Amino acid sequence: MTKTSVPPSAKQSGFNIHRFANPGTFLRFESKIQPWVIAFGILFVSIGIVWGLFFSPADWQQGDSVRIMYIHVPMAILASGGYFGLALCALCSLIWKHPLADLAAEAIGPIGAVITALCLITGSLWGKPMWGTWWVWDARLTSVLVLFFLYLGHITLLHAFDDQQKGYKAAAILALVGVFDLPIIKFSVNWWHTLHQPSTFSITHAPAMSLSMMWPLIFCFIGFALGFIALVCIQLRAAILERQVRHLLLNE
Repeated sequence: MTKTSVPPSAKQSGFNIHRFANPGTFLRFESKIQPWVIAFGILFVSIGIVWGLFFSPADWQQGDSVRIMYIHVPMAILASGGYFGLALCALCSLIWKHPLADLAAEAIGPIGAVITALCLITGSLWGKPMWGTWWVWDARLTSVLVLFFLYLGHITLLHAFDDQQKGYKAAAILALVGVFDLPIIKFSVNWWHTLHQPSTFSITHAPAMSLSMMWPLIFCFIGFALGFIALVCIQLRAAILERQVRHLLLNE
């Protein structure tokens, strides 16, 4: 029996991300970090929400209604970030045939759709007292709504074919095509005259808010991001175990 050789670069590297393509390796790694991710996620969200709702100052223009940003802004960032992760999974699936890429994309889709829906809902709740209406066909709002439909389309395509591999491929292509919506979401407030306020954070400019409001927002974002990662890992773990059980039953 011949032994498969390992490329020298893989032997020399102390950390090789490709080894996590093995489901067993991923499950062992996930089981170790999952409790910590969940614990720190709950801790950061708890601190951020309590800090933001009860101790941060009200905005001089928006009053206490600004406090909804401690949920809305993290949801908005994670909605786009989650879809970018979906596109990366699609790329890994179509080009490198990564064995976990399709399962990861399948796990991200529903969670990303819920997060995008929460972004739209909290945005409407915030917009009502500010704009006098629940919804406007603003460039930012409309492009986020398109993102929500892209998530739904990805979920639908995954289950639209009898051949599961065809579903994975079609959903991956949609994920890559839809990634062009992300820069539109990001820069829509700069490209067009919109009701939506400009970005609060910028690489080239100082944050457009006081530190007493920014820090609880950062805590909320970190907490929700860790929660997103935890949920995706839980879904991915369940999908791997389900596939392994199905494989065992078919080979009995």
